[in-house]
Amino acid sequence: MRIVVLAGGIGGARFLRGLKRAAPDADITVIGNTGDDIHLFGLKVCPDLDTVMYTLGGGINEEQGWGREDETFRVKEELAAYGAGPEWFGLGDRDFATHIVRTQMLDAGYPLSAVTEALCDRWKPGVRLIPMTDDRVETHVAVAPADGDGERRVVHFQEYWVRLRAAVPAEAIVPVGAEQSKPAPGVLEAIAEADVILFPPSNPVVSIGTILAVPGIREAIADAGVPVVGLSPIVGDAPVRGMADKVLAAVGVESTAAAVAAHYGSGLLDGWLVDTVDADVVGRVEEAGIRCRAVPLMMTDVDATARMAREALALAEEVRGA
Repeated sequence: MRIVVLAGGIGGARFLRGLKRAAPDADITVIGNTGDDIHLFGLKVCPDLDTVMYTLGGGINEEQGWGREDETFRVKEELAAYGAGPEWFGLGDRDFATHIVRTQMLDAGYPLSAVTEALCDRWKPGVRLIPMTDDRVETHVAVAPADGDGERRVVHFQEYWVRLRAAVPAEAIVPVGAEQSKPAPGVLEAIAEADVILFPPSNPVVSIGTILAVPGIREAIADAGVPVVGLSPIVGDAPVRGMADKVLAAVGVESTAAAVAAHYGSGLLDGWLVDTVDADVVGRVEEAGIRCRAVPLMMTDVDATARMAREALALAEEVRGA
């Protein structure tokens, strides 16, 4: 079975770990979000790609869900002593090595997709990890002025989430550069050859939404002719993790499992899994033309996540046989 998964960071990575257990013989291709990418200290940092790579490769900080295990922050402390910022973004010493190697390879002329493949040669994540594009795309957030006066300002998504803690209302989400980008080599081919396409419980706006903003990807998925199944990141009208509710509000979408399904639309989704606490929305989602089932969706451990993945694959087969 050939499975394509669109993935952001923590949620996508943890779902993939369960999917690998649920379908150990599957050929899994991950199209990773690069809208969170940022340049810091002269280095190219790809948070979502690295979170997938570290999680599946056994090097992730399990408690945080991001960054390296057994990390130290000597370099960050020394940079701060020189007054070199930003201090709000914490890169660990082990993590710095990844960004140094990536930046060296990019400066030597290698595209991000080739660099990602080379980095994965060390970590052996057990999936094929491809960035959504080799082009520079960065998600920016328009935020309201703190004092209520003046013009709104635009910040990088990382600043909005890490420094501002999403405490300031987001008024617009802009994937800068997306319109001019093109899918990385292998992305459209993987979609065309897939048996199943999955949207894990990643952020529907700044993770999966940014991937879908790359011209050609949404169209390829819609035209693939295979089941496309998503898992709701909203449980009981609130995000399981992160700030999906804040960015959903910025694009005019309610923070409910049914609203996120409608946001993707029946032209893209064939199946949608909601948590059992949201079982009352199943009928509403199905009325919109998307087959829906209510199952436990809390990724409490790898076994629970594997059960979620099996439910997604089972719903895909149900859609295929309809």
